[in-house]
Amino acid sequence: MLSLIKKKRVYADKQRLITGENYVVVDTELTGLDEKRDSIISIGAIKMHGGRIDMGNTFYRLVKPKTTIRRESIIVHEITPSEVMGEQEIGKVLSDFLRFCGDDIIIGHFTSIDLSFINREKKRVYGPPIQNPVLDTFVIYEWLRARGQIACPQHYKLYEIAKCLGIPVNGAHNAIMDAFTTAQVFQRFIPMLIAAGIEKTEDLLRVGNPLRGGESLRVTSEISNF
Repeated sequence: MLSLIKKKRVYADKQRLITGENYVVVDTELTGLDEKRDSIISIGAIKMHGGRIDMGNTFYRLVKPKTTIRRESIIVHEITPSEVMGEQEIGKVLSDFLRFCGDDIIIGHFTSIDLSFINREKKRVYGPPIQNPVLDTFVIYEWLRARGQIACPQHYKLYEIAKCLGIPVNGAHNAIMDAFTTAQVFQRFIPMLIAAGIEKTEDLLRVGNPLRGGESLRVTSEISNF
């Protein structure tokens, strides 16, 4: 475990073309959205290289939560207490997840929600928070809309954005399916970004920074991942 703290990492080459960059698309399911009262119940992630989604390189784990699963959250993710009773706690799952992510750029929809819970546990177990560069698909969506690259009405929810982009979605709502949907959304964004002049990683990290807008909209479940 110490290697997760001491390993010196070199993160994204900011001059690399976004079509040649490595990404990991991440989603979590939670017992609720209160950072002080709730906890992670599942983590899903899928790798991308440029615009190619690597369906053979995924991560999905249920987690024995540290807090009670709220009834309203079960309605969303349909994960019941009996399903996670025998699962590993977050410490072990987190170490496997961090190894899966490696040095890749992390992508998520309202990424700050997922990372606030992940980083809370990482700081508790290992010390420093995740240092990977981070992109928020909602922030990118708003940036592209403002420049006329997307002819969609304003949406917050991932599935509404996906539908507008012609991505089929079904009723399933879990961490790996939401990560896959987010990956497809980002995949659609890449040619739009290039058309808008965003060709290098440094520019993508600038326009997709979660602190540019996603963080201010993270307070209710209505703008959560679906």
